[in-house]
Amino acid sequence: MNDATYRPILPFKNIDLLHTNEVEKLRAENEAMSSRIRQYEAEVHMLKRELFGPKSERRTLLTPDQQALADIVGPMSAEPTRVEEESIVEKDKPESANVRGKAPKFRKGNEINITGLRFDESIPVREKVILADELQGPNAHEYEEVGFKDVSRIVQKTSAYEVVITKRQVVKHKTSKQLITAPQPDLIFDSSLADVSFIVGLLVNKFLYHLPLYRQHQQLSASGITLSRATLTNLTKRGIELLRPIVVEQLISVLDSKVLAMDETPIKATRQPGVGNQPCKMKQAYFWPIYGEQDEVVFTFSQSRGMKHIQDLLDHVWQGTLLTDGYAAYSRYEATSPEVTHAQCWVHMRRQLLKAEMEETEAVTHALNLIAALYQYESHIKQKGWSDEKKQDYRVQHSKPLVDQFFAFCEEQTQRADLLPDDTWMKALNYTLKRKRQLMVFLENPNVAMDTNHLEREIRPIPMGKKNWLFCWTELGAEHVGIIQSLISTCKLHDIDPNVYLTDVLQRVSQHPAKDVADLTPRRWKHLFADKPLKSPLL
Repeated sequence: MNDATYRPILPFKNIDLLHTNEVEKLRAENEAMSSRIRQYEAEVHMLKRELFGPKSERRTLLTPDQQALADIVGPMSAEPTRVEEESIVEKDKPESANVRGKAPKFRKGNEINITGLRFDESIPVREKVILADELQGPNAHEYEEVGFKDVSRIVQKTSAYEVVITKRQVVKHKTSKQLITAPQPDLIFDSSLADVSFIVGLLVNKFLYHLPLYRQHQQLSASGITLSRATLTNLTKRGIELLRPIVVEQLISVLDSKVLAMDETPIKATRQPGVGNQPCKMKQAYFWPIYGEQDEVVFTFSQSRGMKHIQDLLDHVWQGTLLTDGYAAYSRYEATSPEVTHAQCWVHMRRQLLKAEMEETEAVTHALNLIAALYQYESHIKQKGWSDEKKQDYRVQHSKPLVDQFFAFCEEQTQRADLLPDDTWMKALNYTLKRKRQLMVFLENPNVAMDTNHLEREIRPIPMGKKNWLFCWTELGAEHVGIIQSLISTCKLHDIDPNVYLTDVLQRVSQHPAKDVADLTPRRWKHLFADKPLKSPLL
């Protein structure tokens, strides 16, 4: 036999072994590819949800296959009922409002959908009389006047700006011949060309209504007023700097709370040099807003998202319960601070479950319904106005069985043989169970909320602002954003008009004792000065 054509014949058992190894290799590759495909499908589903789905995370509680939810925890003696819609009430009709027939009805908190025109006493009203032609012609004797029919309409002027020329009278003493000029109105800044109302307008338009200074500059130019854009920037900077001591006092007040809510949100601030021929880029920095028990919020600024900022802010000055999202820096801080109890947000955890909704629809729906039932109990507590012991007793009696059932369901799901470690549902379950202790803190402390939604609502102006004014040129500018946003957000929490507050405080800060600067924080200002606020001397 020719050696060149000789091929050894392998035993059958070796052939079977090779075949088995190849099958196992292909099976492993198939499982890895399937896992990646499921992950990509989940990511595409989430992107479609962000782009085309509803922005609200609100869900109805019960589905047709979830009618026996109460049976999970057994009969309840005080089953909470769904919170009824706010009663529809009828607003008093202003004398000058244009409302035909019956006044339109509205739901509290939904005033943007009111039909008709309504306004308060602060709106200037001007009458325009339209005479009937019949009384002016040759046949006027055939008609007699009955009265007038009032119809109110909104009119917008080309410019909301005014230039006020103050004419100060000059007198001369007859004997001494001394010339005396009438004192000028009080100004925030000496020799400034801007009244306090103009400075407040700059601040409110930019930080409440997200109108950048360059657009306000365009409005001024279109109105026929020529003013340097640098002047607007300088007035904004100097005005905010006057408010810094007030925010420092507000931060002290926030840190007096036993329960704090804390979060972080990115902001572009300061330029970092480019490498080689690469252009310079804006540096990533962060606001760390803190929300206290007395509805006060302070936006602290940091160049990083590291735990060091939490330590610098809270170490040795605060102890209590810290409510946050699932960011790991907060857990690491709790590990180094025995006097701090860490509570975590159910809404952030719920978002992890939603990522697996497409591939595990039934399981995710069941978990979401359990969470929705918990929020029904919270709505019932809020509706009744309970607090402290009564609130805690109700949570222990009604919420705790559902919480136990929820985590038991999550642990049961992790034992499924068909789930892989890389599956989105398994990752969500592990995320949830890892934070079980922090998620249950609200059952032990009645002052702890289930989520950080109250804080996230106050963060919204920052990303809204970034879409308009985009970034901050300097770190000092970012600090100024945090200062003014702290006061405006707190004003909204206490139903204070930011225009009225800032107009008063910017004038009062120069005459108020430094030791009593805490009186100028929005919460205390509302009780001390809101009845008779200072107004612009030129209006």
